Amino acid sequence: MTSVTDFYDHELDVADNFASKALDRMRHDEIPPVPQNFEVWYVYYANVNPELRDKINEIMLDQPKITERDCQDLYEKFLNFGHERETYQRAGDQINATLHNVSDLMQNVKDTTHSFTGTLKDASERLDGIEVPEDVKTVLSLITSETDKMMEYNQELEKRLDQSSSMMGELKRDMERIRHQAITDGLTGLANRKAFDDQVGRITRECKREDTIFSLIMIDIDHFKSFNDKYGHQVGDQVLRLVAMTLVNEVKGQDMAARYGGEEFVIILPGTNENAARAVSENLRKAVEKKEVINRATGDNLGQITISLGVAQFYGGSESVDELIRRADMALYTSKNKGRNQVSVAPSPHAISK
Repeated sequence: MTSVTDFYDHELDVADNFASKALDRMRHDEIPPVPQNFEVWYVYYANVNPELRDKINEIMLDQPKITERDCQDLYEKFLNFGHERETYQRAGDQINATLHNVSDLMQNVKDTTHSFTGTLKDASERLDGIEVPEDVKTVLSLITSETDKMMEYNQELEKRLDQSSSMMGELKRDMERIRHQAITDGLTGLANRKAFDDQVGRITRECKREDTIFSLIMIDIDHFKSFNDKYGHQVGDQVLRLVAMTLVNEVKGQDMAARYGGEEFVIILPGTNENAARAVSENLRKAVEKKEVINRATGDNLGQITISLGVAQFYGGSESVDELIRRADMALYTSKNKGRNQVSVAPSPHAISK
């Protein structure tokens, strides 16, 4: 399996050359030099990922500059390795479990300390009312004094435990927020490509194990590039968010909608056959067709947007996730070739192999 370090095993002078080219390119295209964007261009100039290089060359044939959003999509598709995501997920689970255990331990210490302090105080108060010899009173006075010191110490300890527990709670919330950000597309709020890859892999394994089915819907916004070029990226982003919102409103329950990359979206429908998936797709198509894009900056009505959809049912057997996605993608392009704004269903793997 390819790993990140396989891409960067270069001598210092060679690596410096690739890095300089990457930074120059980002300055030329006015792309923020954040780590993900830098990695895309470093890998491009190092020529260690032919698929990434070919895709960038293809994009540059159609437009003068690579945009920041192009870089994000390229990173998600070619450089965000699944096994590293699994490592992050495991680390996050371990950290959360540790924080939970520490918080519980702190609460137990606090409860025990409070109980011990109460017992000492009660004993001290009872002994004050008992007639005893003077030397015993001296001992009791010492115990009372030490009890007071212990109570002061315990009160300070409780304060510190409260502060530590609060910090642990904040850290746990930060971990959850980071985890959510790691699986969410920043522009649309949908699940991102990482989350989709994890989910479709999981449900594929589950369906093979339990001999069940699910369906996949691939979606592409019609004429998005020309629309984006004509009205600008801000309006283009508005269109992406509008389609994403429609998917959120129409996709319910255990179904999952995600941004696949660029203007493409994907939906996973567990326990759903291709006929039901076609019906869902038609509802989505009609819902988007009813939307009109209003330029927020000018208030102008920019007209209607439409989507093309491809449906593929997973039948189990030896078919891989990549093969399933390829069938759904072929059905999507069938819809586009037939005139767009329609739904096509992919034939089964058995029918394709004939």
